[in-house]
Amino acid sequence: MSERRGDTFVIEPPAEAISFSTFLLGLASSTLIHLGVTPNPETGAVQVSIELAQQSMDLLDLLRAKTRGNLTPEEEQLFQSMLTDLKLRFVEARKSRS
Repeated sequence: MSERRGDTFVIEPPAEAISFSTFLLGLASSTLIHLGVTPNPETGAVQVSIELAQQSMDLLDLLRAKTRGNLTPEEEQLFQSMLTDLKLRFVEARKSRS
């Protein structure tokens, strides 16, 4: 949350620090929105964009490579199962668009 003070904004720190798992789930949510699995929370519309879904997946793959060996067992399990699920959904979405 931010508050305007004069010509500047003061950004208040969040009540809780964001966890890595929460960050991953946010990225996964974006991918699901682009795949048309989940409606866009801003518009309520379901729209499929394979290109944006691919970008989200590429970002997750990059993050996976950069964090390998630095995650807790729980984070590792979440990341692996999430990626597997998203990749399966991505393949299904591409098939249905062909």
